[in-house]
Amino acid sequence: MKQVSRLLMQMDFIKEIDKLKYIQRKTKLFNSERHENDAEHSWHLAMMVMVLSEYANAPVDMLKVLKMVLLHDIVEIDAGDTFLYDTTKNHSNTDEELIAAARIFGLLPDDMKNDFMAIWIEFENGETNEAKFAKAIDRLEPILQNISNRGGTWIEYNVPFETVYAKIDKIKDGSSFLWDHVDELIQEFRKA
Repeated sequence: MKQVSRLLMQMDFIKEIDKLKYIQRKTKLFNSERHENDAEHSWHLAMMVMVLSEYANAPVDMLKVLKMVLLHDIVEIDAGDTFLYDTTKNHSNTDEELIAAARIFGLLPDDMKNDFMAIWIEFENGETNEAKFAKAIDRLEPILQNISNRGGTWIEYNVPFETVYAKIDKIKDGSSFLWDHVDELIQEFRKA
């Protein structure tokens, strides 16, 4: 009977996170007018981790990084997506996100809830090699999307390049190699 109860909790969590597909982001898909949703974003980040992990500044546990990029935005089911370049709301960990994490991960059995909360908090704190690399990948994807869309949300929301640079600075903490590539891409974009 205990296994059935555990399974039902896990199924409730699986149903709940389907809501991630309905959270629209400001950033648009590559070369597209369609906005990305959080589930697409998380999937894309997971693929980027698998493809780009060799460029991390330090060795990383890829499974842990994958968990981070798949879990970090689940809180947006309750808290909503905060646009990276929003000038009215800080894009860092908020009380609202912590409450959301506790509620959503709380649907799971205690062992899984505790594991997911710890991974989410580790990502938010951004201090471990895995968290630094996960954050680098999280910042990299929208850069690539915006460049593919000729400035995309940067132009749409009048985001100065100084602000772009300030917000993506964490890329170098996780991967100086990817940072150099991003810097080159942005410089080329600015000249065009």
